[in-house]
Amino acid sequence: MAFEFLAPKKAGIDLGTANILVYVKGQGIVVNEPSVVARHNRDNAIMAVGNEARAMQGRTPGSISVIRPMRDGVIADYLTTEAMLRYFIGLITGRFNLIRPEVMVTVPAGVTSVEQRAVRDAAEQAGARKPAPLVPEPLAAGIRARIPLGAPRGHTIV
Repeated sequence: MAFEFLAPKKAGIDLGTANILVYVKGQGIVVNEPSVVARHNRDNAIMAVGNEARAMQGRTPGSISVIRPMRDGVIADYLTTEAMLRYFIGLITGRFNLIRPEVMVTVPAGVTSVEQRAVRDAAEQAGARKPAPLVPEPLAAGIRARIPLGAPRGHTIV
């Protein structure tokens, strides 16, 4: 296909409290970085994301804070999470993102509808195609473990 670059990329993002995993269909896991963001306290400008921000932890002046915008699998700081998602979606699409990628985002099983809406809105504002579907983490783990989800049997995922 001559215009394969125009096809939207399909990706899955696991927004974890400690690490963020980004899976791109056909490429596998392309990003495995800590969910850490360094931002300037005065104007909230993002200085670094992921591994680069973690390297700054404990070595920054008082004007720069290194924070984790996710707590217990949900968004604690919406604007910082949106900037972090924009950074990781930018890694998927490259420099020129003419077509927004199709992104699925995992959420913990017990999140409220307000928290789900915050994750979906953050993904869409960061550059994902609308609507950004959400997948419960236990369901995603079951799919990855190749558990027959339609079977009338119980399974435990640890």
